[in-house]
Amino acid sequence: MIQIDELRIHLLRMPLVRFFETSFSRTTERSIVLIEVVQDGLSGWGEVTAGEHPFFNEEWTHSVLEIVRKYVAPRLLGKQLQSAAEVGALSAGVRGHNMARGGVEAAVWDLEARMNNLPLWKHIGGGAQQRIACGVSIGIQDTVDELLETIDRELQSGYQRIKLKIKPGWDMDVLRAVRKRFGDIQLTVDANSAYTLADVEHLKQIDEFGLVYAEQPLSHDEIIDHAKLQKVLSTPICLDECIRSPHHAKQAIELDAGRVINIKLGRVGGFANAIQVHDIAKEAGIPVWCGGMLEAGIGRAHNIAMASLPNFVFPGDVSASKRYWKRDIVTPAIDVDAQGMIDLPQGIGFGIDIDHDWLKQVTVQTETLRT
Repeated sequence: MIQIDELRIHLLRMPLVRFFETSFSRTTERSIVLIEVVQDGLSGWGEVTAGEHPFFNEEWTHSVLEIVRKYVAPRLLGKQLQSAAEVGALSAGVRGHNMARGGVEAAVWDLEARMNNLPLWKHIGGGAQQRIACGVSIGIQDTVDELLETIDRELQSGYQRIKLKIKPGWDMDVLRAVRKRFGDIQLTVDANSAYTLADVEHLKQIDEFGLVYAEQPLSHDEIIDHAKLQKVLSTPICLDECIRSPHHAKQAIELDAGRVINIKLGRVGGFANAIQVHDIAKEAGIPVWCGGMLEAGIGRAHNIAMASLPNFVFPGDVSASKRYWKRDIVTPAIDVDAQGMIDLPQGIGFGIDIDHDWLKQVTVQTETLRT
């Protein structure tokens, strides 16, 4: 039986080792919301994956604080639940805001795993893969030469897949330079909705590069137009932003809007929905992989657990802590071996210790909510 006594909201501020740029913004520092749920003195932890601005979706750091404080926590605190899978339904009346709701839900899954003395990955039904294949997502750089140097460094580190952020003006010529320099590496691109169907003739050029997939070229809420684009591309489209629920996954598969799905834990509202999307895609023969949102160590550890489910067949964005942080909030920091793999942690819950001393130093605000 789960009955949460307290919910603590921790607001962190952590500078990135280097800026990260997508088609919609450049990020140099992360404001991260951690959720801690407490029952009988035992804590479970989740990380909210929203950014600092409402550019990826409608959520941002301070909207998360309001949604959790006013709408999610009051519906959870003191309620008796049979399992963590029931958490999402408590705030189902809230439109959108999956990342805020999913961060709380993930914390309860972590708590329940600890209550049952299980690793989180085992508690969610994972473990089909004991070693998680890792790729990297490389943001838009100031110059092509800088991009090529970055790719070389990441390949030397063992990463199995290179994903490049693209946008109009930073796409086909860049890809030609990358293929010329590195040949037949496992390469993908992510447009973060930077194009429209008016760009279809331009986007057809993407087929010449032998990509594993092209991620979310069109609008964040558009499934039908992706289906139209997929019909004229041989490159598989991977859907990210527009898959916000299991129902969206069913619609996209029925329409052949994409042939790969990126599952982000926060974007779909937590583990219960993520597992459903995974199962829907698996039944349809659609491969999935785990996307990243510049998480700190707790969110990164949750991603590792999710990526151990059997249909996560492509390397995900679950890269090493040191790519983003001089010091992470977990210890030991998450690392990737020379083969580009991460072993599943064997500890209970998300499986890695929190560096509480460092967590205190990067925390700028903590709020405790009680029944």
